Amino acid sequence: MSHDGRAVLDFATRKTLVRIGVGFGIAAIILYLVAVGIGTEDLSRAFAGAQLRWLAVGCLSTFVGLVAWGKAWQVVLEVADIREPFRRLVVTYFAATFANYVTPLGQAGGEPFIAYVLSRDTDASYEESLASVVTADLLNLLPFFSFAAVGMGWLLWQANLPTAARPLAMGLLALAVGVPAFAMVGWRFRGRLAAGVLRLVAPVARRTPRLTVAGIRERMRDLGAAFDRIASDPRALARALVFSYVGWVFFAAPLFFAGRTVGIAIGPLLILFIVPASTIAGIVPSPGGLGGVELALTGLLIALVGLSEADAYAVSLVYRVASYWFAILVGGLAAIYVVGRT
Repeated sequence: MSHDGRAVLDFATRKTLVRIGVGFGIAAIILYLVAVGIGTEDLSRAFAGAQLRWLAVGCLSTFVGLVAWGKAWQVVLEVADIREPFRRLVVTYFAATFANYVTPLGQAGGEPFIAYVLSRDTDASYEESLASVVTADLLNLLPFFSFAAVGMGWLLWQANLPTAARPLAMGLLALAVGVPAFAMVGWRFRGRLAAGVLRLVAPVARRTPRLTVAGIRERMRDLGAAFDRIASDPRALARALVFSYVGWVFFAAPLFFAGRTVGIAIGPLLILFIVPASTIAGIVPSPGGLGGVELALTGLLIALVGLSEADAYAVSLVYRVASYWFAILVGGLAAIYVVGRT
């Protein structure tokens, strides 16, 4: 069995599987209760005459988006002088995405696991993989905020930002300002930041035989060197950013196709705001934000598009089939392949 196969098996511990099962169970109950509250008959009418070909197009869009993000990873890895065939790397990326999507809070902190998988599947060290993963994630935030800003700007121009949507809009604005500011400050004072982290973990390291202060210091030095190598090639980072934008376009497009599936038209500019705003709900402690994203989408579609509760919930469920459940299916198959890959 390959190193990356063992990495996936290491992830699938009994404790992790129990957490995943509980997370899916609670989210399923929440979604069921919402459906009952809206009315199953109304939902049945919303799904009547659904055109599944649009759902298939939405699934294809998700697939293309994930492939584009996988390509962005490859570009960033190449900056760190890590060469890996794209066919192999994209399968590893899909498998890591599967783990990210099924793990509670995975969307909020899956980078260490993805870095672990990449380090076992490539010639990269864990520090190089983590630096590449974090860099690619930061690049992915730029189109996230760009699209959100365009959509929010259009809503404000039209004076059509309802009160119910303002908390999410303010959350997006805070992230748009706070995340880049935090990244820049962290990079500018990375030496002091590393020293502060070392002071925090030193007491733990002294009590744990598996960790040493010297070992942690060496790993942090290697991580800093990896970030420096990546930052030394801005042209490659710009190329990776292009793939990040492409990925986000194809990640957002399934909402449009979800609307078409149930016979509802959703404007592209609205989608640019709705998808990033609903993604904030993915931070809830459930697998892939399950439950939270659907409820956020439903509320936004009611407030911004003027849909009924049943129609909005139907669109959100179809969108999540295309953008979440399909990704889990493809990622799960990739994980099975990774486990058996030699």
